[in-house]
Amino acid sequence: MSRTLVTDVTDQQSRLMPCQRGHKLAVGWLCLGALLLTVGCETREQRLLPFDGFRYKAKAAAIDKKVSRADFTATIWAVSQSLTGAREAGRYEATKYCIKEYGTSRIKWIVGPDTAPENYRIVDDTLTFSGKCDP
Repeated sequence: MSRTLVTDVTDQQSRLMPCQRGHKLAVGWLCLGALLLTVGCETREQRLLPFDGFRYKAKAAAIDKKVSRADFTATIWAVSQSLTGAREAGRYEATKYCIKEYGTSRIKWIVGPDTAPENYRIVDDTLTFSGKCDP
């Protein structure tokens, strides 16, 4: 009878051990998941690079993808923070766009960061550059 009791206790322990290990494993995965979620919790504004001490929302996109992806506009918002910073943010977005589309950072500007400021198109605190990727 004592042998049966030992076998029953051993059977109960072997049944509990995987469950306990699984519980610890699940808790570990939950902790890791929570940590990874907090790592990616920065706002869009925090992800924007600062130029001249300010962060600018900026975007470069093709004028008409059906005609040519090379011709693009770069739009920069909140230009009143610093015109110098806005110009560099526009240059950065345009360079990213051309590298993504053509693998080169060469740009032929129509109106760009090196254009005289009096020739800029600024409407409602938004600056718009235009250019062509030069592959």
